[in-house]
Amino acid sequence: MAELRWHPLTKDWIMIASNRQDRPQMPKDWCPFCPGSGKVPDSFEVYEYDNDFPALSQDPPIPDDVANDFFKVEKNYGKCEVILYSPEHTVTLPELSDEHVFKLVELWCERFEKISADEKIKYVFIFENRGEAVGVTMPHPHGQIYGYPFIPKKLSLECESAKEHLEKTGKCIFCDMLENEISDGRRIIFRNEHFTVFLPFFTEYPYGVYIFSNAHKQYITDFNKEERESLAKTIKQTAGMLDSLFDMKFPYMMCMHNAPVNSGDYSKDFHFHIEFFPPMRSADKLKYNASSETGAWAYCNPTCPEEKAVELRQAYEKFMKSQK
Repeated sequence: MAELRWHPLTKDWIMIASNRQDRPQMPKDWCPFCPGSGKVPDSFEVYEYDNDFPALSQDPPIPDDVANDFFKVEKNYGKCEVILYSPEHTVTLPELSDEHVFKLVELWCERFEKISADEKIKYVFIFENRGEAVGVTMPHPHGQIYGYPFIPKKLSLECESAKEHLEKTGKCIFCDMLENEISDGRRIIFRNEHFTVFLPFFTEYPYGVYIFSNAHKQYITDFNKEERESLAKTIKQTAGMLDSLFDMKFPYMMCMHNAPVNSGDYSKDFHFHIEFFPPMRSADKLKYNASSETGAWAYCNPTCPEEKAVELRQAYEKFMKSQK
């Protein structure tokens, strides 16, 4: 069973992919992402790997006969890729060299362009799930890219808010947000010439930092070589900062927000950024999404963002000292 089913209450498509239920837990003595597995080249630095258990396919099956006048289904058209960060099975992103992470950014850009070239794709989502706490079954360092045939609800809401703000104020909502965070200063973690890392005023998670491009650009592919090198360093330093909080491999979900593709002009109202969703609220406690968060989308952050920003700045300084 593999199809898209329409959720009439939230006006969003749900991916039904029962084939993913059979995806394996990683065996102790074998990894498909390691050289020598027969699944990947014997030598690589970063590598694109078509997902063995895709939720979306460019050759989708006919949906099951379950639709009627009320319930709508569509083919699960799209693309699902795995992006391997390194041939080394146990290395983490912060342990990679700046040059290596730059090659990862270049691969993201290459794949973004390739997937976007399919006019049926409306959103290209680059992300990383890290750690067992967020359900990772393959510990080998990797992320993923999904090409959706629709604009997912969260991104659709961001686009709607951005359009409304632009019409009302004449300004980009993301530029406005960044300007206000910089003006306040208390939640800024670190900045460089091209990117700003901060804990948002409204963060749902204790350590849910954002990375904003300082320049008003819509896509990762809009960045020049210097900006891509800076993005690589910024992502590495952000992940290293989180690891330095409690001296552990910090679990997180890293979600890259580009503007939609093949869906109109977003040059004035959308702004490239990355959102982190780390589930830890302390060294030994998880922040679970319970009924309010899951059933009502009404989030409760049990911590003070301004206080957590202090912790994050200290962790960033600790990580940077370890790099010298």
